[in-house]
Amino acid sequence: MLYSRSGPHGRQWGLAWTIRKVVPVLFATTVLLALLFSMGESTRAAYTSSNSSYLKYTTVTGFFLQDDNSTDAKTFDYTEVNLGLINRTYPTDDSFDPSGKKTQWERFANYVSSLNSNAASNEQYKVLIMGRHGEGFHNVAESYYGTPAWDCYWSLLDGNGTITWADAHLTPTGIQQALVANSFWSNALATAGIPAPESYYVSPLARCLATANYTFSNLSLPESRPFAPVIKELLRESLGLHTCDRRSSKTWIHSEYPPWAFEPGFSEDDPLWDANTRESSSHQVARLKTLLDDIFSSDNNTFISLTSHSGSIGAALKALGHRTFSLVTGAVIPVLVKAERLSGQAPYTSIEPSTTGAPSCTANPTPTTAAVSAAASVSATPTSTSL
Repeated sequence: MLYSRSGPHGRQWGLAWTIRKVVPVLFATTVLLALLFSMGESTRAAYTSSNSSYLKYTTVTGFFLQDDNSTDAKTFDYTEVNLGLINRTYPTDDSFDPSGKKTQWERFANYVSSLNSNAASNEQYKVLIMGRHGEGFHNVAESYYGTPAWDCYWSLLDGNGTITWADAHLTPTGIQQALVANSFWSNALATAGIPAPESYYVSPLARCLATANYTFSNLSLPESRPFAPVIKELLRESLGLHTCDRRSSKTWIHSEYPPWAFEPGFSEDDPLWDANTRESSSHQVARLKTLLDDIFSSDNNTFISLTSHSGSIGAALKALGHRTFSLVTGAVIPVLVKAERLSGQAPYTSIEPSTTGAPSCTANPTPTTAAVSAAASVSATPTSTSL
C-alpha cells in the first residue's frame, strides 16, 4: 500500500468505516497497483514502499526565486533570471572560488555536491528541474470553450472536427515555447556554467515528448551527460475522462522517438486512463510521490530533468513540501530537494476517491453559431518533432 495507518486504535475501525472510507479508495489505488504488477520484479521493488522505511522529502529553500512567496508565478519568466537561481554566496565559496571567478551556477553546483558529500548515510540531495510542456491543442480548446464546457463535454471527445486533442500535440506556439527553452539552455550552458542534467525523465504523452525533444536536442552537452531520456508512465497528467490525457501506444511513441528508452514494464497500450473516472488531486500527489520514490531510490545522479504537466508538477511540488507555484505552458521550475530514508511506516495520508463521470453541464456547451475554434487557424496535423 502507498500509505498506511498505525496506532493503538488501528484495528478498532468498524465495518461501517471500512465501507464508507476504504472501498471508494480502492479504485484510486488500483490504477497504481495494476501498473506495478505489470512491471518486472526489480522495477516493482523500486516503486513499492516498504513497511520498514520510507522517504521523506523537504524542499531546501533560499536558493531559487520560485521558493520565495513574493515571486508571482503568473508573471515570472525563468529565461530572464537564470532559471530563478538567486545571486548569493555559499559556505563553500571560499575554498572553491577564492578568486571570485566562478559563475553562480558553478558555485551552486559545488555547494550541492558538498551537501551530498557531508550528508548522513540516509540522506541525499537532488536538484529537480521540472518543465511543463508547451501549449497543446487541448489548451487552446479549453481556452476557447471555457473550462466548464470543456470539463463537462468537450474534454470527453477526441476533437471538434477541426482540431484533434486526444493525446494532444503541441501547437506552433507550443513548439516555439520549447524552442525558447532550447535557446535558454544553449546560452546557459555556454556562458552561465549551468550543469547539464544528468538524467532526463519524460511523460509518455505526446506534448511532453515533443517538448523535451525540442528543448534538449542539438545542445552542446558534455559527452558524459547526453540527452538520453527515459519515458516514465507515472509522470503523466491527471488520469481519466479527458482524452487529451490518454496516451498513444508504445509502438507509436517508439516510431516517433526511436532512440528513447522506456522504463521497464512499459506497456503497449495505456494501462491507467479510464473513460469513466477522473483521478483525485490527493491520488495524483500519491502517484507523483511514488514516482519520486522510484527516482530517488534508483538514480544516483544529482541534476535531474523532468518534462511533465501542470497538474503533475503541482502534485510533485506538494509531495516535496514546496509552496504552490503554477507553471504556464513552457515554464520551468528548479527545486533543491533533501530526501531522508526514515525507519518505520510512512505517516498516514488520506487519499480521496476518484470522481466518477464528468460534471453536469449547466449550459449548452456547444456554440450556437458556426463559430470556429481559436485553434482552427492552425493545422490539426502535428508538426514534425524532429529538429
